[in-house]
Amino acid sequence: MGLDELTRNAVHVLPEGGLKEKLKLDRPLRVKLGIDVTSPDIHLGRGIPLQRMRAFQDEGHTGVLIVGDYTTRIGDPSGRSSERPVLSDDEIERNAQTYLDQAMVILDPDRTEVRRNGEWLSKLSYAEVVRLARTITVARMLERDDFAKRYTSGEPISVSELLYPLMQAYDSVAVEADVELGGTDQLYNLLAGREVMEAYGLQPQVALTTPILVSWDGDKMSSSVGNNIPLTAPPEEMFGRTMRVPDDLLPEWYRLIWEREPPAGDPLEAKLELARFIVTRSWGEEAARAAEDHFTRVVREGQAPEEVAEEPLPEGDPLHLPALLVERLGLGSTSEARRLIAQGAVKVDGEVVSDVDLPRERLAGALVQAGKRRFVRFAPA
Repeated sequence: MGLDELTRNAVHVLPEGGLKEKLKLDRPLRVKLGIDVTSPDIHLGRGIPLQRMRAFQDEGHTGVLIVGDYTTRIGDPSGRSSERPVLSDDEIERNAQTYLDQAMVILDPDRTEVRRNGEWLSKLSYAEVVRLARTITVARMLERDDFAKRYTSGEPISVSELLYPLMQAYDSVAVEADVELGGTDQLYNLLAGREVMEAYGLQPQVALTTPILVSWDGDKMSSSVGNNIPLTAPPEEMFGRTMRVPDDLLPEWYRLIWEREPPAGDPLEAKLELARFIVTRSWGEEAARAAEDHFTRVVREGQAPEEVAEEPLPEGDPLHLPALLVERLGLGSTSEARRLIAQGAVKVDGEVVSDVDLPRERLAGALVQAGKRRFVRFAPA
């Protein structure tokens, strides 16, 4: 495979020539990637450094996947203009449980060592934390763009945020990492890992960063924003969301996710191919075919899916349609529901409705559609 494949799509590989020297050690390298469990899913953007870990695994190296159950309690400030909210222990544990299956969509389980950083961080004494804090100065911390901007504008920076990159760096000490992977927003943290490893008498790791994936809305893919595609999302959802990618972003998505150039010609066909690949990687070819059939039927042809969930009707007569669409179809608000009704985008048994209050008998047993993709069938009276 070689060095070029290991560093495919890499933005930084530091220090220069460092990875080549590591490969000369003639042993399996320990390639670290830490992921905080701030949300229940790993999305395609977070999967890009996982793909680099898989490339190392295919060359016989060991992937060390660190589930940041402990660092999540502090919150990574990278790229933030304010402090991250702290999750409860129950939320952290629930999220951590979902991560392993998702990561194995890309990784080789036989060459993956899974660790939780609570194993070592929870055991540090106060004296050991102080020793760790001595390894990097406050001035060095304030060189970070996000900290520098907040400090200059008078925005608060908590001491816990200053400790975060040190905790992530200590992970590298604990697992004796040879290489650490991360997005470009993690560069400071990865380089801090080099400094801390050296302070603890270890050979510093190589820092390898990958690009941040830009989503269909022009912002970086993020679970908190909702412009993401989780690695284990339902196949129909994965397919449909991939088809939202604008044509100008297709080359980047192909390069970062499929690691190839998009085919020449029709952008729609290129998008369909990419959606097939993404679903197949997570769920297999049969699921990809079913997801494409669903997309063709529901989105491109405007038909109802073959299977529609049946919901009971609430009490009352007449029934207020906007509230029903929020309750049963998951619309964000009654205002959104009213807007769709006014636009003629709500149908009952295929007929456009304009009234906001409908007789109960009109909805009993009916198929209701809101927009192109939302359907529900109500139980008969």
